Amino acid sequence: MPVRQLPEQVVNRIAAGEVVERPASVVKELVENAIDAGASRIDVFTDGGGRRRIGITDDGSGMSAKDLALAVERHATSKLDDEDLLQIRTLGFRGEALPSIGSVARLSITTRHAGEPHAWALNVEGGQKSEIMPAALAHGTRVEVNDLFYATPARLKFLKTDRTEAEAIREVVRRLAMARPDIAFTLAGEERAPVTWAAALPGAAGRLTRLGDILGAEFRSHAIEVHSERDGVVVAGYAAAPALTKANALGQYLFVNGRPVRDKLILGAVRAAYSDYLPRDRHPVLALFVTLDPREVDANVHPAKTEVRFRNAGLVRALIVHGLKEALAREGRRTAANSGSAAISSFRPAFTPRPGNWDWRSSPSFPSAPSFDGAAAPAFAERAQATFDVGAPTADVRFESEPVGDLVDRPLGAARTQIHETYIVSQTRDGLIIVDQHAAHERIVYERLKASLARNGVQRQILLIPEIVEMDEATVERLLARADELGSFGLAIESFGPGAVAVRETPSLLGKTNAGGLLRDLAEHMAEWDEALPLERRLMHVAATMACHGSVRAGRRLKPEEMNALLREMEETPNSGQCNHGRPTYVELKLADVEKLFGRR
Repeated sequence: MPVRQLPEQVVNRIAAGEVVERPASVVKELVENAIDAGASRIDVFTDGGGRRRIGITDDGSGMSAKDLALAVERHATSKLDDEDLLQIRTLGFRGEALPSIGSVARLSITTRHAGEPHAWALNVEGGQKSEIMPAALAHGTRVEVNDLFYATPARLKFLKTDRTEAEAIREVVRRLAMARPDIAFTLAGEERAPVTWAAALPGAAGRLTRLGDILGAEFRSHAIEVHSERDGVVVAGYAAAPALTKANALGQYLFVNGRPVRDKLILGAVRAAYSDYLPRDRHPVLALFVTLDPREVDANVHPAKTEVRFRNAGLVRALIVHGLKEALAREGRRTAANSGSAAISSFRPAFTPRPGNWDWRSSPSFPSAPSFDGAAAPAFAERAQATFDVGAPTADVRFESEPVGDLVDRPLGAARTQIHETYIVSQTRDGLIIVDQHAAHERIVYERLKASLARNGVQRQILLIPEIVEMDEATVERLLARADELGSFGLAIESFGPGAVAVRETPSLLGKTNAGGLLRDLAEHMAEWDEALPLERRLMHVAATMACHGSVRAGRRLKPEEMNALLREMEETPNSGQCNHGRPTYVELKLADVEKLFGRR
C-alpha cells in the first residue's frame, strides 16, 4: 500500500482519540482553559453524562474575534510565549483540545474580550467551521459541546452509563477545584443537584476550607498540615491522621504545579511514609501539592497530562516521605483513633423509657407480688436487699488505689485497673483512657529497635543452646537468602540441613521469645517482597514483626507500677497512638461524653 497524506478531518479525529477519551476528558480540557484564562468563577453543566451536552461558562479574559478564529485550528495556542517547551506554566499548551472536540462533536464558542465592543460566536460541527458572528455575552467565555462523538459513532459504544460518566466528570471537577481554591466552581446537571464551592481565602487556611468542602467534614477534623521544602521544591498540603483511611487509594489527591496527576513515584512515597502507621490493606486520605520549577518536571509525558516525570525524582520522593512522617510524628497523639466519638456511638443504653408512658411499677427494681404457693415470702428487708444484688462480676476487673501525685495530669493519666488482662484503664483529669497493652508495647519495642539500629546496631544475646526450627525447604531458602538483613537486627540464623534453620542469636531487646513463631511470621512477610522493595522498607518489616513477638501479650497480668510505667513510656515514644500494624493503641473518652451517656448533660 503506497504512502499517502491523510485528510485533515481524519488527522483531527486521530488527535481527538488521544485527547478526548470520554466526556470527562472534554470537561477537563475546557475547565483548564478557563483556569488559564484567569477565571474567578467557572460553571459546569452536563446532560446525559456529558454525552448530550456539556456547558462551561467562565468570567475569564475572553478572546477577540481574531483569537477565536485561531483557537479552533490545530497547534494554535496562547499559552506559550515562545518555543521553549520546558517553561510550561499553564495547564494546557498543545492547542489541540478545541479542534479535537470540534471534529467529533457540535462545538459552540461564545466569548468576549474586554477590548471588544461585543461578544463573538463560532460553531464547529464535525470539523467544519462556521463564520464568526456577533453575539451577546457580558464577559468571559461560554463553550457548549453537544452530541459528543456523533461524528465517530463507534466511540459511543465504549462509553459507560450516564451515571458513571457523570461521576467521572464530577471527579475531574473535584480535582481541579482542589487545585484552585481561589476559584469558585459550580457543577450542575440532570444527574445531580447543583454543587457550589465558593472561592476560599488564600493560604493554607483557604486550602483546608476547600478540601473540607470537597472531602467532607471528617477529613477536615482529621487533617494534618504537611510542609517540606528543599532546593526549590516545595511539598505542601494536608494528610488525614491514620484514624481515617480507605480500602483503596482513590482518596489520595496529588498535584504538581497545580496540575492533578496520578504519579507512581508520589503514590509510592505516600505508601512508604504511612508504612509504620497503617495496615497493608488500608490507604490514607490526603491532598499533596508539589511546586517546583517547570524546567525540573516534564508535564507532557502522557497525552492526557495525568503523568509527569521529574528531573530529580529522588529529591521529590524524599521530601514527600519526610514531610508526611514529620507531620504524623508532630501530631502523634492525634494520629491515634483516640477520639471518643466512635467509641461513644457504640454504647447503647440498656433501658430507655419513653417520655409520658413510663410506669415506675414496671421498673426491674419494683418488688414483685408476694407468693401464695405456700412458701414463706421473704421479709421486706431481704426483698429490698435482693434488689441491689447484681451477681458476680462479668469481667476480670482489679481496682487499684487512688492515683498518686499528679499522674492524672499526665497525657495518658494514671492507671486504675486492668480489664480482661488485656486493657489498661487510666484516669485523666477530664476523662478516661483505655489502652491495649499489647499494641502499645509493640509500638514501644518497634521504636526502640529502629533507634538501636540507627545508633549502633541491635544488641544480641547468644543462645546457650541453638534453637532448631523446622520448616519446608522453600521457606528455609527464603529466610537464608535474607540472613544478612535479619542479622542486622540481631537475629542470627544458619542452615541446619534440609528443611531446618538453627537460631543462634536473638535481639536482646526481645528477651525470651518464640524463635519458631518469629521465623514463620518473617517468612510469610518475605513471600510478599520483591527485589524492587527498598532495603529500608524490608528492614522495617523485619523490625515490625520482631516487635510484635517481643511485646507484652494480651492475657498477661500487670502490676499497677507496670501499667503506669507502660503509660509513661507511651508518652515518650513517637507515634505511640497506633501500633506498627496500624491499629490504635488507646481510645480516649472525655468525661463530658460519658456524662451524656447517662443523661447528666
